[in-house]
Amino acid sequence: MRRVPQTPRPGWPGLVEALGLTFHSIGGIPYWDESVAYAFTGTEIETLERAANELHALALAAADGIVTRGDYDRFGIPEAAVPLIEASWEADARDLYGRFDFHFDGSGPPKLLEYNADTPTSLLEAAVIQWDWKETVHPAYDQFNWIHEALIEAWGTQPAPNGRTVFTSVQDEEDRTTLAYLMETALQAGRQADFLPIQQIGWDGHRFLDTANRPIETLFKLYPWEWLVAEPFAAHIANAGTHWIEPAWKLLLTGKGLLVALWELAPGHPNLLPAGFNPDAVPSPRVRKPIWGREGANVRLDRPGAADLALGGPFENGPMVWQSRSSLPCFDGTYPVLGVWMVDSEACGLGIREDVMPITGNSSRFVPHYMEG
Repeated sequence: MRRVPQTPRPGWPGLVEALGLTFHSIGGIPYWDESVAYAFTGTEIETLERAANELHALALAAADGIVTRGDYDRFGIPEAAVPLIEASWEADARDLYGRFDFHFDGSGPPKLLEYNADTPTSLLEAAVIQWDWKETVHPAYDQFNWIHEALIEAWGTQPAPNGRTVFTSVQDEEDRTTLAYLMETALQAGRQADFLPIQQIGWDGHRFLDTANRPIETLFKLYPWEWLVAEPFAAHIANAGTHWIEPAWKLLLTGKGLLVALWELAPGHPNLLPAGFNPDAVPSPRVRKPIWGREGANVRLDRPGAADLALGGPFENGPMVWQSRSSLPCFDGTYPVLGVWMVDSEACGLGIREDVMPITGNSSRFVPHYMEG
């Protein structure tokens, strides 16, 4: 694994905008950064792929244990979500996609930092933008990336009673970009794909409806389940007859409580770090993470001999987990986090975010990768 300087393509902003990535820069600084790339060997990629597949299977086992024991409160699961989780788990509802975030420097086993199992973004960047870059800049090399093909195939596993899927989100640029890309993969899979802002979903006393009063039979929501169950209309979900993507059981995987569930299920697993619900149960140095935190908000790193490092955010008063700190590798003064994408329960691609600080946040850069052999 090497961090290799690259020459950005002339006119690269226009090239990525043409593929749908409009937020390629933040405050004039590239978010999509093709001035560098990470080069991997085939063996390193196989190591990441194997770790993600094994941990996904382990995560499903951990989720089954939580459901079997009814152990929801300990893992911070909202009470309103429990019936929805149990119904979707019992129905064996298929999930679509997620992303494991790893610490990995090319030596030793990858270490799991978290599983973004419900509403991960940076999908267009990983599936399309970096592939287009690779084909132009390094056409002779390969890339760990068949995300696009996997998504198209995965839509065939999802129910579509009338061939139609409604896609919903808030009107955030990053969310709408991710949603537009997912809609495109559904269209390529032969589905009808309609967008509906989440605030425009209607209710007639029996079914969720779109603005044309058509029943919503299949709904993909780029809106976190922990937020969704707090909405007033959440009381109708159980009886609406709508198939939800992602299913409600994904809430068991996307919360940071999963880190504790995994460690309790498989203590000492080479891809896991010790984790617990109180700091005394976890070897120092530690990382404190909000169970329902997002984009690095309110993450706090212990730094022996120095002040703790933390990001602000809205999750300071929520439930927390502690995880032993595995210091991120540092390449040229930057800290990469390796995101392995899962589609239909199989690892199928890699996306990398890096920052000059060891907490990955909303503005951390996305950089491409390629395989040298």
